[in-house]
Amino acid sequence: MTLPTRNAALRNAVAYFDNGAFLADLAALLSRPSESQNPAAAPELLAYLTLDLQPRLQALGFGSVLHDNPEQGGPPFLLASRIEDPGLPTVLIYGHGDVVHGQAEDWREGLSPFRLQQEDDRVYGRGTADNKGQHLVNLTALQQVIASRGRLGFNAKLLIEMGEEAGSPGLQEFCRSEAALLEADVLIASDGPRIDPARPMIFTGSRSSLTFRLSVDLRQGAHHSGNFGGLIADPAIILAHALAVITDQRGQIQVPEWRPDTLTPRIREVLAVLPVPEAGFALDPDWGEESLSQTERVFGWNSFAVLAMKSGRPEAPVNAIAGEAHATCQLRYVVGTDPEEILPALRRHLDQAGFGMVQITMTDTGYFPATRLDPDHPWVQFTAGSLEESTGLAPHLLPNLGGSLPNDCFADILGLPTIWIPHSYAGCNQHAPDEHALMPVLRQGLIGMTGLFWDIGTPGLSPQPKNSA
Repeated sequence: MTLPTRNAALRNAVAYFDNGAFLADLAALLSRPSESQNPAAAPELLAYLTLDLQPRLQALGFGSVLHDNPEQGGPPFLLASRIEDPGLPTVLIYGHGDVVHGQAEDWREGLSPFRLQQEDDRVYGRGTADNKGQHLVNLTALQQVIASRGRLGFNAKLLIEMGEEAGSPGLQEFCRSEAALLEADVLIASDGPRIDPARPMIFTGSRSSLTFRLSVDLRQGAHHSGNFGGLIADPAIILAHALAVITDQRGQIQVPEWRPDTLTPRIREVLAVLPVPEAGFALDPDWGEESLSQTERVFGWNSFAVLAMKSGRPEAPVNAIAGEAHATCQLRYVVGTDPEEILPALRRHLDQAGFGMVQITMTDTGYFPATRLDPDHPWVQFTAGSLEESTGLAPHLLPNLGGSLPNDCFADILGLPTIWIPHSYAGCNQHAPDEHALMPVLRQGLIGMTGLFWDIGTPGLSPQPKNSA
């Protein structure tokens, strides 16, 4: 009898992709308009789990159960598992099957959000990049290992939520209440973009964000600028000067408590080898913290942004001094920034600068805390080695993504080392019309994940499970 080999599993994965089977599977998932921000789409969210995923998982030997969302009105969670031996490592795999609004009227002619369309190396459709295409890569990799080896060689649990694009309602409470069911040795998941579409990437956490409103409300109504100019304070000018004490003219943060101390020499060493993220437009090298590299600014530091400002009637200006001015602001922050202290620190800073009249109002109803795993953790090093063996390329390693995702549920609540391996790129039009994935990225992702799951199931290769002697 010929023993199954790793190379054979990788060849089978490549064949599955190249013969069109993967795209056919993806087309079926994309056809489901699972828009979590659309209340009328609630039946589609449920159908994605029961009609699109559960039969696929059953064919792979997974048992699956739908769980009610602990948050009233929130969509259900799907938890599936394949337990081969309690003594083997257990991997928790996460993904989300919901998408943002399709925005069909804004897509380019010939494209539709819920119909897969391939053009050269691009595959268009809502969810190709975020997140149906990404979790399908991982499910297909599991499928290829089982088909080649006859088993995984490890225990797998799969958690799919249907509300990530609406802020993951109930996910934190679900992880707290079902921690025993979700117990594992590591989280392996895929979301977000790579820095370089040609090279695999690992990130182990994410920045968080807090959005708030700054307001200067001096009087009711507007008053003629000729009659009262020089006699009454202008709230827009006051607000502009208040913003100017939060950062300097190049965006360097001036609030002491907003300047993190977690950009350690080791984190700087990891970030030093990374390329500047590709954006498709010109970046501003003279913006942000002057002493930091561009990669350190986005992955190792905090950043402040004014998302919107208003005073008077911008759409139809009149000769009057407005009575109020408002700015919606956001702080993106890394591990080491206390979220409970962000706004109190800003209050103190503004008061000390003489801006006690500026009101601060939190507008976030919830946020994902910042997370980061030690880049030298055994699971990080093991995963990097496996991906390099399969793809021939050493993966880029990020301590955390620049954006936000619900990694705290796994890192903090479940206490797991968290490994994220994205199968997308920054130019994918995520959340916008013409969302797409790149065929080479999906193909390389499938090769890498098949090799990774094969290696986890190979005795003695992966880090020891928690319950080992």
